[in-house]
Amino acid sequence: MHLNAWEQQRGHVLLIAGDVAVRRRTVQLAPSANLAALAMVPASALLGSGLPSDTVSLDGARDPNTLLTRLRTAAATPGPLLVYLSGRLTVDRRGRRLHLALAGTTAASVRYTSLPWEWLGTELRARPAGLTTVLLDLAADKEAWPLLQEYGSLPAPPSVEVYGVICPPAFAPAAGAAVSGYTRQWIDQLRRGPGRPGNVQLHALAVSAAALPPGTVVLPTARELAMRSGPQQEHQQPQEPQEPQHLRQPEHPVPASAPTAGPDPETGGPVPAPGADPRPYIHALATAGRHAEAAKLAQAWEEYVLQACGHASSEATGWVEIRADLARMAGDFPLATRLWMGAGQTRLARQGADAPEVHAAAAGALYCWAQVRDRALALEFGPGLVALLGALPLADPRHLLLAEQRLQVLRTADRPHALHR
Repeated sequence: MHLNAWEQQRGHVLLIAGDVAVRRRTVQLAPSANLAALAMVPASALLGSGLPSDTVSLDGARDPNTLLTRLRTAAATPGPLLVYLSGRLTVDRRGRRLHLALAGTTAASVRYTSLPWEWLGTELRARPAGLTTVLLDLAADKEAWPLLQEYGSLPAPPSVEVYGVICPPAFAPAAGAAVSGYTRQWIDQLRRGPGRPGNVQLHALAVSAAALPPGTVVLPTARELAMRSGPQQEHQQPQEPQEPQHLRQPEHPVPASAPTAGPDPETGGPVPAPGADPRPYIHALATAGRHAEAAKLAQAWEEYVLQACGHASSEATGWVEIRADLARMAGDFPLATRLWMGAGQTRLARQGADAPEVHAAAAGALYCWAQVRDRALALEFGPGLVALLGALPLADPRHLLLAEQRLQVLRTADRPHALHR
């Protein structure tokens, strides 16, 4: 008797705790505590899947080859896979490669007693897209931090989704902080229910609520998030922020008198303007990294639509939303927050609190506001965002709560320097 495809599929959760991160005798990150808390969450919630699954927790491991064996076993899983890593990120001084320090790793023994980051990518590279998630809660030591800043991110195969935070070496945990770290917040969001948010939304909510120190590297970066694509698996929930619908299909025919669609993102040459929908070209420019060109073209179209349809038109608001998402893709989170809030307020006044477009704009504003580093700007946007979220009776109550919590933290912070993600 042969098992059907569903019965043959299995999921896998691999939890790895590396070395504790200590700075000036203060524990910055306790991987064992994170692992213990995460191990209490059902694998179905961690994976976002109802498939039968296996969970393996590795705490206190000292041999990188043991971890490599476990990684290979996990990578062979036919179903969804979550690999969680927590601990100290260090560097091999001789080879200048990033490693996860294990128990007993010293500066002199990195090459022999820690897990090279590249091993993770090597083992997971062959897995199908959409089935693999790597979740990180790390602190870089003073040797690894310059290399991490040089990279700007952690290299990973395109088929793997990476979420997490890497704290800088000089931070100290806030005493008596009302909110805890990234892993704890991820767990808290999973337990709130009903339903499991997508990984992007979980990540955004966790980053918003965690008391992350200034300078924290948040993964994925804005560019990586914008470039991410691939089929959604049946076991996954829809993720936010998604590619906006208004970048896909035109709502109305494009008149010949409209602005030109701009240069072709592949060749740099012109494209036929009359009757052409500009949104695919604008989106292609942005995903190719040509953010200034995409923003300039979108602004030109917004001005045209304002003249043709009026400020109160849905077409004009749609172009505000396009500009907001382009700003997000470019990493300009203050501008993205301002535009999403404006679009949400306009749609709220015109369409009412039940309209899905209003909720989408509010969710976009919240996500981008959570990434705003400058404390003064975050404080400037906070009250308006809280008011917008509070006006939506059907909105996820977690969104309003997280916005209120972060605004309170911003108002009571005693340090005037920039607030990083």
